[in-house]
Amino acid sequence: MSNKNDNWLYIISPKKKLIDLNLKEIWYYRDLLILFVKRNVITVYKQTILGPLWYFIQPLFTSIIFTLIFNNMANIPTGEGVPSFLFNLAGITSWNYFKECLTGTSNTFAQNQGLFGKVYFPRVIVPLSVVLTNLVKYAIQLLVFIGFYIYYVFFSETLVTAKPQSAIVFLPILIIIMGFLGLGLGMIISSMTTKYRDLKFLISFGVQLLMYGSAVMYPLSYFKEKLPNISWVVEYNPMTTIIEAFRYMTLGVGDFSLVKMLYTTLICILIFLIGLIVFNKTEKSFIDTI
Repeated sequence: MSNKNDNWLYIISPKKKLIDLNLKEIWYYRDLLILFVKRNVITVYKQTILGPLWYFIQPLFTSIIFTLIFNNMANIPTGEGVPSFLFNLAGITSWNYFKECLTGTSNTFAQNQGLFGKVYFPRVIVPLSVVLTNLVKYAIQLLVFIGFYIYYVFFSETLVTAKPQSAIVFLPILIIIMGFLGLGLGMIISSMTTKYRDLKFLISFGVQLLMYGSAVMYPLSYFKEKLPNISWVVEYNPMTTIIEAFRYMTLGVGDFSLVKMLYTTLICILIFLIGLIVFNKTEKSFIDTI
């Protein structure tokens, strides 16, 4: 018989709330969260020849390809005084953070079934660690973007009129919104993957299709001009608003408005809350179905 006066260090109980952020429990396991982040950063490119250089190579080569195909061959404009390479690098820098958060969290249950079945800790720590890990990658790629911006402004012979806007002070909020969107969608897909394994194949090319519908390699104004009948598909895509806002903050070009940012913020928070509800519900019984 247990003594009623026993002071337990921690009590594990079923989750009963529909929306449970579980911040107190996450803070209690903060050391584990930091450990997962360190593990993700170290092991991603472990035993590779170039190692962390891949953080630089991927966005640079993608920007070069986009510049050659979409700007030089297809003649898609990027705005007067804005180098095509810098325009594409701005879009790719934002897109990569969202993509990595989405793909990294979309297979949480399947990848960690062995760990989840042996020891208890708040399961949401795993997808949260992916989002925090990708912040490190995002910071590195943001430094690359800043480096090329300085080169074009001070050392290039091309006249560059692009300049950061005062709205750049809201960049941290923009990053948080991207994290919410990627984390929310990732948790929804991860929860569904426990029953429908086809989704892990769908996500691989679905993300690529989504990139073309997010104004990564073209300005929204150009798409609205060429395809006005279906422009709403791209215009009301939350990632389009985020990418256009990032370009406006850093380069002074892009379709930016507070109304669209408010709409995007509400959509991202809603997706995150739905993802959290689905994730918390799935974690109770996923081990029996995976």
